Amino acid sequence: MRLATLTSGGDCPGLNAVIRAVVRTASSEFGDTVVGYEDGWVGLMEDRRRDLYDDAEIDRILLRGGTILGTGRLHPDKFKAGLGQIKENLADAGIDALIAIGGEGTLKGAQWLADNGIPVIGVPKTIDNDVNATDFTFGFDTAVSVATDAIDRLHTTAESHNRILIVEVMGRHVGWIALHAGMAGGAHYTVIPEEPFDIAEITKAMERRFQMGEKYGIICVAEGALPKEGTMEFTEGDTDQFGHQTFNGVGQVIGDEIKRRTGYDVRTTVLGHIQRGGTPTAYDRVLATRYGVHAARAAHAGKSGQCVALHGEKIELVPLADAVGELKVVPPARYATAKALFG
Repeated sequence: MRLATLTSGGDCPGLNAVIRAVVRTASSEFGDTVVGYEDGWVGLMEDRRRDLYDDAEIDRILLRGGTILGTGRLHPDKFKAGLGQIKENLADAGIDALIAIGGEGTLKGAQWLADNGIPVIGVPKTIDNDVNATDFTFGFDTAVSVATDAIDRLHTTAESHNRILIVEVMGRHVGWIALHAGMAGGAHYTVIPEEPFDIAEITKAMERRFQMGEKYGIICVAEGALPKEGTMEFTEGDTDQFGHQTFNGVGQVIGDEIKRRTGYDVRTTVLGHIQRGGTPTAYDRVLATRYGVHAARAAHAGKSGQCVALHGEKIELVPLADAVGELKVVPPARYATAKALFG
């Protein structure tokens, strides 16, 4: 057989580990060949492909962040309008099955292709850990590790200067990174999109710390967090050309309001893309590798319309429709556990 793979959406630590595992498994277990399409769906539509070989070069990409194939986004309307071209390009290349590696948007595209007669296997990828039907996505552990390290470092400088430091992390619609990094890094308050915040409660928590002799505070904020209605002025961002929400710096807004109300010295650090760049953690390398192995096996077996997923200790196949039905949000009980440690 001849398989193809691509990476689409935002870059993420562990993408190269998946590519490596797909190529090596296809070659060693089945004698299959693998083609890589560059820059996601755009490369597939423009037929920008290259052969991927089970050699020393592919072996070493396990250690690298990013993706050797490049990645990008394509507007859904252009994607759907290109169905005929996609089918033609795959047929010309002799592709028997496509392995699409990406987040919710990519997996929705993969499901649509499968529904339109193209054999597709999905591999879930996102640092936000918001893909449904899987316990964890690779990239998440790396992002949490980076954010936790940042919080660890900010403790000492905040304490030295008697400051409140705000750490804004990624998380458009879900707060998994903020929740885990805030807990692991010992943040004194964590703000997530799932539960609108009350600036008065955050301010009181910081004031209690100073009154009790702890002359500093760390607040971890997900970029998509919003205030409770009527508690403070806040302007939400617009959406970009792909329908993704843009943000107006909620961490800075929270910091400015705490400073205005208390007079404390408050500074804000926005981690941004640092969280999804660089070398993946060991956990993400292993998870991504396992996903790649099982995706190659599923593609060879002709199990189209499926997505690899982690359930407990097992990698299993689930329908793509189950993976993209809704976002996996932080349950109230999980946030309640973090709240027990606030202040």
